[in-house]
Amino acid sequence: MNSEPWLVGDIGGTNARFALVDGPDGVPTRVESLPTRDHAGLAEVAAAYLARYAPDVRPSAACLAVAGPVTNRTYHLTNAGWPRGTEEEVRAHLGLAHLEIINDFEALALSLPRLGEDDLIPLGGTAPDPAAPLAVVGPGTGLGVAGLVPTAGGWAPLPGEGGQVDAPAATDRELEVARLLRAERGVANAEDLLSGDGLGRIHRYLAVLDGASAAPLTAQEIVERRDDPRCAEALHMFCALLGSLAGNVALTLGARGGVFVGGGILPRIVDVLRGSAFRARFEGKPPVEDYLRGIPTALIVHPGPALAGATLRLAQSLPETEPA
Repeated sequence: MNSEPWLVGDIGGTNARFALVDGPDGVPTRVESLPTRDHAGLAEVAAAYLARYAPDVRPSAACLAVAGPVTNRTYHLTNAGWPRGTEEEVRAHLGLAHLEIINDFEALALSLPRLGEDDLIPLGGTAPDPAAPLAVVGPGTGLGVAGLVPTAGGWAPLPGEGGQVDAPAATDRELEVARLLRAERGVANAEDLLSGDGLGRIHRYLAVLDGASAAPLTAQEIVERRDDPRCAEALHMFCALLGSLAGNVALTLGARGGVFVGGGILPRIVDVLRGSAFRARFEGKPPVEDYLRGIPTALIVHPGPALAGATLRLAQSLPETEPA
């Protein structure tokens, strides 16, 4: 490996994942995760990774993808409990010559053109339009949404905070769940249902609607108990809501190149996702069913797509690097 590799990171509300990459076409090495909330901030968790797993390395540049908005080089991890920070503060703390902090779904969007057949599980639709935008939606600790638009100079990401849109409830049962969510939290945002905590809320609200007592369950417990009727209903509702949201994103961005879904929950419930109303809800938006029917959807199973996207961002931005 180059003595001055790049540092890339994917920092979410639960885990901060880092790797070293030897240039734009390098394969990530020393890939390790640290618990986000065990550290005081972004600079501290990145420094802890370098001290623990790469004490012999001094990175020449870094791109850190964070789960939250990045505006005017100021970042805020929505679900980490960290204070707001600036790119310059982190760069100085780590002693880097070049640092970029981007939204994690901006990095995930950048990775999409590099994903191969082994990185994806098809979820319906036909052949993508290679000249059209792409989109990605991912429930995990939070809910991320981003787009990717082809330009004359290459792919341009469209980061945003699409996880904070209104929950896409459609059925009577979902509307009742959304009503309970609004009563509890004052709003009914998509992220409040389409996330790890959101899956737990769905399960709890279903119990309330059934007049039953139910112990609070984590997303992992619900996934593990998918044979339990209420856990199964919660998972199927989760997938149906995700299908509606993904269809909304496809229509908003004109993402005829494909809509990709990711995050930490879905790869563990592939069987449920395939057997759910995800695709029917994606397409079921009169009068544009035919438009949506042609858009492919796929589940991302690549182990570290945001790290690949962060690498591509450095390849695009460093002046001495040929564009990828």
